[in-house]
Formats: sequence, structure tokens, C-alpha cells
Amino acid sequence: MATLTGRQIADEKLHGWAYLLGGLQTRIETGDFATGLAIVDAIGAAAEDLGHHPDLDLRRDHVDVRLTSHDERGVTERDVRLARAVTSVVEAANVRLSEEGVSRLELALDTPSQESVIPFWAAVLAMEHAAGPGFGDELRDPHLPAVWFQASGSEEPRQRWHPDVWVDPAQVQPRIDAALAAGGTLVSDAEAPNFWVLADPEGNRVCLCTWQERD
Repeated sequence: MATLTGRQIADEKLHGWAYLLGGLQTRIETGDFATGLAIVDAIGAAAEDLGHHPDLDLRRDHVDVRLTSHDERGVTERDVRLARAVTSVVEAANVRLSEEGVSRLELALDTPSQESVIPFWAAVLAMEHAAGPGFGDELRDPHLPAVWFQASGSEEPRQRWHPDVWVDPAQVQPRIDAALAAGGTLVSDAEAPNFWVLADPEGNRVCLCTWQERD
């Protein structure tokens, strides 16, 4: 089954869902734990009917949902169908789902010597090393942020690690506004809407990333 592009996913108009780093994500605002537990049970039943299962994170006042086709390493029609089923469950429970505040963290190591450092980080983090066309070298674990390795120069001083924060395109400007109000700076928007580079008051950098212009 083929994976869908960001544009194809956007054309599905899945209200309340964000396409982040190979998956669909939403937050269901339940208000209390008992409601969340009932919704998780209903989502489980819908998932069984469709033969495709989500990653669920039940908390005191919300449930986070992530849908991805692990065998295809991306979003497929299976995930779109399950997203619509989850939306129906949420609407029936008279609560709401939203992409606001939903994000996905990825860690990037800027290094001129990927080959020598990847085995160390794979060992110390106990993560699987994956490599292939379209995504280069990554360390992956379903329960941890992905770690990827970006080629860089060796000039000093330089920042080794930087976080990539994946957000829905509609959430980029609010995040930038909040970061600037908190004393940060916008370093570059040259690659927007693919990603924006920001820095904290000490110059430590972070990228805000979206699915746009990656297909």
C-alpha cells in the first residue's frame, strides 16, 4: 500500500488532525480520566473492526492519538480511514479533538563524522539504526524521539545537537510569536515553509518543521 504525500493528506481535510513526521496526530480533550478511558475503549473497538491499530496515550484530561502504517513507514489510506473512525467516536462522545498544541520531537546531531558516532548513540540509547533512501541515517524507537544525523562542517564553535519540532502548518506562526515574545530570535526563514530556524537568548538553535514542500 502506497504512502500518501502531505498534499494528499491535506486534501482529505481531516479536521483536528496534524500530519507530523510520518503519522497523523490529534489530541482528544476529554476533561476527565473516566471519559478518556471510555473513548480509548471505543477507539479500540473501531480499530479492531478496521484491522489497523493506533498508538494511544491516555492522560488525566486528554488522550493523544497517533496513526501510522509502520510497515510502509508513513501514512496510508488505512490511517485516513481510522482517523475518520476516531473522529466519529469523539463526536459521539460530545468531546473535541484538536491539532492545536500537538507536536512531535526529533533530535538532530550535526556532525562531520556520522559513521564513527552512529554506533555509539545506537548502543547508549538502545535504538535501532535505520538507513535508506529518503531518510538517510536514523535511530528509531517507538517510545522515544527519533534521532537523526545531519552532515556539518567541523569549524568551531558549533552547536552539536539541535531539536526539530514538527508542528501543523497552522501552528507555526503562533509558535514563532511565542518564541520571540520569550526572548528568542528568528535566525532564518529561507527554507520556509519546510522549516524555520530559531534561537534562544544564548544562541542555541531549534527548527520548527512542517510537511510542506517535502514531497
